Amino acid sequence: MSLKVRSWSPYLVGVLIGLLSWWSFATADHPLGITTAFEYTGALLERGVAPEAAANNPYFAEQSSKGKSPKIDWEWMLVVGVFLGALISSKLSGDHPEGNPVPNLWAKRFGPSPALRLVVAFLAGAVMLLGARFAQGCTSGHGISGTLQLAVSSWVFAAVAFSIAVVTAQIMYKGVDHDGV
Repeated sequence: MSLKVRSWSPYLVGVLIGLLSWWSFATADHPLGITTAFEYTGALLERGVAPEAAANNPYFAEQSSKGKSPKIDWEWMLVVGVFLGALISSKLSGDHPEGNPVPNLWAKRFGPSPALRLVVAFLAGAVMLLGARFAQGCTSGHGISGTLQLAVSSWVFAAVAFSIAVVTAQIMYKGVDHDGV
C-alpha cells in the first residue's frame, strides 16, 4: 500500500493499531491514550504558576495516593506522533492541497475563513478533551485500548461516541452536496 493514497484499508489500519496497542502494553505496561498527557500538562502548569493552589489541589493528593505524579512522558510522544503522522499523510496524499487551509466540505457549508475553522476546531477539541476527562478516557484510551481489553464501559463509550459523531456530521453538513469533495 502506497503512502500517497488518500484512504487506507480499515482492516490494515485496524491490524496496525492493534499491533501498536500490543507494543504499548508489552513495552510500557500501559494502554494507549492521549488525554492524560494534557491532564498532566495542565497539572504541571498549575504547579508552576500557582504552587500554593496546587498544594491544596485534591488532584495532586489523589495522584500521589496512587503512586503517580503528573509528568511529561511517552504519552506526549504519542500526541506529537499523531500530529506529525497526520501532517505527513496529508502532504503525501495531497488530501490537503497547499494554499487551502480549509477543507472543501467545511468551506461549502461554513465558508472559506481559516480563522473560523481554527476557532471552531480549537473549541471542539476543548469540548472533546473535557468530555474525555469526564468519561475517564478518550477515543484512544476507551475506543482502542479499552475495547481491545473487552471493557464494557469502553464498548459503551465507542458506541455512544460514534453515534454522536454521525448525528453531529448529519446536522452540521445537512444539505451540503458531498460530490466532488
